[in-house]
Amino acid sequence: MDIATLAFSALYQFGDAFAFLVLSACGLAVIFGMMGVINLAHGEFIMCGAYVTAATVHAGLPLPLGILCGTLASALVGVLVELLVIRHLYERPLDTIVATWGLSLIATQGTLILVGSTMAGVGTPFGSFQVGAYSYSTYRIVLFAAALAVLGALYALFNWTRFGVLARATIQVPHMAAALGVDTRLIYSLTFACGAGLAGLAGGLYAPTMTLVPTMGATFIMEAFVTVVIGGADVFLGTAPAGGILAIVKSGMTSWQGQLFGQIGLLIAVIIVVRVLPKGISGFVLRERT
Repeated sequence: MDIATLAFSALYQFGDAFAFLVLSACGLAVIFGMMGVINLAHGEFIMCGAYVTAATVHAGLPLPLGILCGTLASALVGVLVELLVIRHLYERPLDTIVATWGLSLIATQGTLILVGSTMAGVGTPFGSFQVGAYSYSTYRIVLFAAALAVLGALYALFNWTRFGVLARATIQVPHMAAALGVDTRLIYSLTFACGAGLAGLAGGLYAPTMTLVPTMGATFIMEAFVTVVIGGADVFLGTAPAGGILAIVKSGMTSWQGQLFGQIGLLIAVIIVVRVLPKGISGFVLRERT
């Protein structure tokens, strides 16, 4: 393999790992990183998005509209979950672990009973291209571009819109926001729905690349939590750098010794970063700014 082909292969694997980490983590970064809700049902929101995407594509919709339907379906489920369960637990953050874990089990077993052990998948679009002697999926490039677009859209949403300002104010000082006339309950619901919708978007985007089974969320949740923990509380300053660092670790270890060592490398990276930077990358950046 010549140097150019080797360099492209390494860059491609980095982009693939970065897209997976960022898309998996963005929804959790909003719900866990910003709102402080430990959402163990994050994988099931991803699974919901993937299943709805596949179902709508099989019904005749084009894939982009199917992904949009999966995103909206997860967001609507998120609204219901926030109204019925999470709203009563904001002052008891540890209880959200038990509640969302229970929701995760209900969603997984309910999907297994209603849909079955597997669902017909969606073909990967756009085909492949050749570099040297190796073939690469074009859709993986699309996923990398989607990850960058999601990061940009989140930054714009929470910094340049009225909703974003109200959401950050409500999460940081809810009593003051309420005193100023903000409907904090509505803001909490919409913010949780935003995080759930981002999880559904990740599921919809990865539906063409995976086997659709009720337990597919477990594929995402570990890496999502790892990325958010390393990134810290600030979704904008933390998620992208954390995704980049972990993508280098994962792609490098995977290329060297395979998928298992890639996962081990992620866990070792978390241990090191949490030991050195207890508040994550964003906490370090904010401390340096002050």
